[in-house]
Amino acid sequence: MRTNKLGRTGLFVSELCLGTMTFGAAEGMWKQIGGLNQAEAEHLVGRAIDAGVNFMDTADVYAEGLSEQITGQALRNLKIPRENVVIATKAYGPTGPGPNARGASRAHIIDAVKASLKRLQLDHVDLYQIHGFDPATPIEETVRALDTLVQHGHVRYVGVSNWAAWQIMKALGIAEREGLARFETLQAYYTVAGRDLEREIVPMLRSETVGLMVWSPLAGGLLSGKYTRDQDKAADGRRATFDFPPVDRQRAFDCIDAMQPMARERGVSVAQIALAWLLHQKVVSSVIIGAKRLDQLDDNIAATNVELTEAELDALDAVSALPREYPGWMFEQQSARSKQLAQAGRKTVR
Repeated sequence: MRTNKLGRTGLFVSELCLGTMTFGAAEGMWKQIGGLNQAEAEHLVGRAIDAGVNFMDTADVYAEGLSEQITGQALRNLKIPRENVVIATKAYGPTGPGPNARGASRAHIIDAVKASLKRLQLDHVDLYQIHGFDPATPIEETVRALDTLVQHGHVRYVGVSNWAAWQIMKALGIAEREGLARFETLQAYYTVAGRDLEREIVPMLRSETVGLMVWSPLAGGLLSGKYTRDQDKAADGRRATFDFPPVDRQRAFDCIDAMQPMARERGVSVAQIALAWLLHQKVVSSVIIGAKRLDQLDDNIAATNVELTEAELDALDAVSALPREYPGWMFEQQSARSKQLAQAGRKTVR
């Protein structure tokens, strides 16, 4: 298991992060996604730690808080030294019936982190993330509230999830101007079958050295190997009852068609090829994997041993390429001219 720097920080995290969305049973969507009890969750945590995973991600809304509670108890029951694990959690979604029990306001953020620390049985979390964009709260209020948590020692680093590139840049500008703790990470959806992130967000992450944590790397199970062009539905699996995130099925099946021979040649699963593609992307700090069973977790962890060739990466890039959009195609045309001029200039110098 390799480790990567988390954005521009000095914190090193494993290339795979254990997601805990499956921990705990609650009503609604959590009943379909989660369901693992304390003992079952501890088996997964123990196996991940033994494999070299030092990074775990949860959220206060997962199973209505049960995920954080189970995660904290698992760390205690397994006697995992606090300094050996990096814990990330998130706040934004509704945690109560009132209008202020949600969002990214100063009031909710400070209340939410205290509740999360209590459930996790920790005195601090390593990474605290805003789980979504709150149009009702000024970005500066959110950034200042997070800086307060850093100054008080409740959190070490702050990040964001599911924000647009312009929103993150505005927050980074405010943090730099005011000398506040800045967003060090973005947690976002990214797969070989869903590369929308590459239009605006990936260039921003590279420019500002913000780390990328990938959620749903198998497109909600669509790239798990259970689904093919001829078998678009599976009797089990999350997508059987919770068809999310949205995926361009045609492009996904083109990717699966390309990955199947790569998987067969190595004797591995299609899921491992899909995860390996992500692990080959330099912008990625850590890929979040979730599981309900040990065999699923073991299969995902084994992806760290899959090395794709340049030819295979080129083939997957070609089959999964995004449709050309403005201003992207204009950038291509203009940069091509600049490259020609630069090459001509180098020849003249020689």
